[in-house]
Amino acid sequence: MVGSANLNIMIKAARKAGRSLVKDFREVENLQVSMKGAGDFVSKADLAAEAILKEELLGARPTYGWLAEEGGGIDGQDPTRRWLVDPLDGTTNFLHGLPHWAVSIGLEHKGQVVAGVIFDAAKDEMFIAEKGTGAWMNDTRLRVSGRSKMIESIFATGLPFGGRADLPETLQDLARLLPVCAGVRRWGSAALDMAYVAAGRYDGFWERGLKPWDLAAGVIILREAGGMVEPLRPGRSILEDGGVLCANGMIFESFAKAIRG
Repeated sequence: MVGSANLNIMIKAARKAGRSLVKDFREVENLQVSMKGAGDFVSKADLAAEAILKEELLGARPTYGWLAEEGGGIDGQDPTRRWLVDPLDGTTNFLHGLPHWAVSIGLEHKGQVVAGVIFDAAKDEMFIAEKGTGAWMNDTRLRVSGRSKMIESIFATGLPFGGRADLPETLQDLARLLPVCAGVRRWGSAALDMAYVAAGRYDGFWERGLKPWDLAAGVIILREAGGMVEPLRPGRSILEDGGVLCANGMIFESFAKAIRG
């Protein structure tokens, strides 16, 4: 796939940050056995990846705005364009030595996400999309799954932890969904969950309480792969609401009904 200049900037930045994270990830196992643990080290790895992304993305496009997990927001001279960045989506996996985490970069133009990159550096899988040009994983065109029966479909979500307030709602979701599907997975990276729906590996995904940088790249990749993406509560903006529901078109309505109740 031949992408625009902006997409190529995003791919280059994701690869550079991914290389830094992979190097740090190899050290995590050594730190698991220490009394201090790996927490401080992983925080530094996360910040180092964000610094690389900021240097690459704002270096190439200094007038664009910026919103990221660690460093907060910057208003750009160009108010219509903004980078939405998560340098390490799946921090808890990274901390535990689980190779399932990603660099996520979205580009927003006039409130719409127009390009996205999700890089799974541990597996060397680069998911990319640009508005109107389709979605790709490395050199393979992505399409959502063709499954039309809920009972044959598997879904992904994030489960609330550490006393989060949305636990009762999520338990109700699971009570409605589990009896009518082939399974639910919780792999710990919302960006990769959305990329996996785009690739047809999962048939659908939903979660509450996500941030714009968790969602931006996944939304465009999913849509360009033929998926349906809606806010969990209809009529809201996905990025502002933080609740998302996505699936292939054939099961979307049944899936939405099971989750929304």
